[in-house]
Amino acid sequence: MTIKSAWILGSTSTVAKATINNLSKLGCKRFHLLSRNIELNKSFGEMLFQKYGCLITYEFVDLEKIDNQEKKISQIYDLYFVCAGTLGKPLLAREDLNEAMNIINVNFCGILPWLNAIVNEKRINHAGSLWIMSSVAADIGRPSNYHYGASKAALTKFCEGLMLRCNDKPFNIRIIKAGYISSPMTQGKAPELLCISPNSFAKSLLSQKNRRGIEYKPLIWFFIMKIIKLFPKKLLSKM
Repeated sequence: MTIKSAWILGSTSTVAKATINNLSKLGCKRFHLLSRNIELNKSFGEMLFQKYGCLITYEFVDLEKIDNQEKKISQIYDLYFVCAGTLGKPLLAREDLNEAMNIINVNFCGILPWLNAIVNEKRINHAGSLWIMSSVAADIGRPSNYHYGASKAALTKFCEGLMLRCNDKPFNIRIIKAGYISSPMTQGKAPELLCISPNSFAKSLLSQKNRRGIEYKPLIWFFIMKIIKLFPKKLLSKM
């Protein structure tokens, strides 16, 4: 399927911007960009318009603040890409409930209303794709970032249910368990040897546009996580 339109939640993230740039080069001309930083969002959108002639619309979203309003998406898009997330402040979250809830909200609770809006009976009976950025941190609890890992694990399990619901539908759901990606979020927190550039990550995603299911990106993280799961608990407590 050719992607001619895309809805991006978390559009100012490094992965989102790299993916949008590569989509534009491949002929995608319509984007709806959702982010908390509306000024940065508009600046990026103006660059896309000037460089590629893309039609851009914007929406302000603050995933930290949970309201009970039903989310609605009026337009139909070829691709829905959910790549919002935050590591937050793990040490502060141990003591501060507000920080703990912010991490959970941004990575899981704040995303749920949007997933419900995307995956409805009308939409899933037509060709399209939903890509969700999860993390290898969802695979195993670690003392260094267990709030983040728990929120990504919850997101993954929820989206597994959506994926199975769409198993016999033309609508593809793709869950991406990402390893380390070079970004401000991972700077100083991840070994550079294991980091992939956002552009390489985006190109890898777009090389298999119609894929559905759960995957590790880069693939090496499938094997790394298999090994880590064999570690004794005493060793895991140091990670």
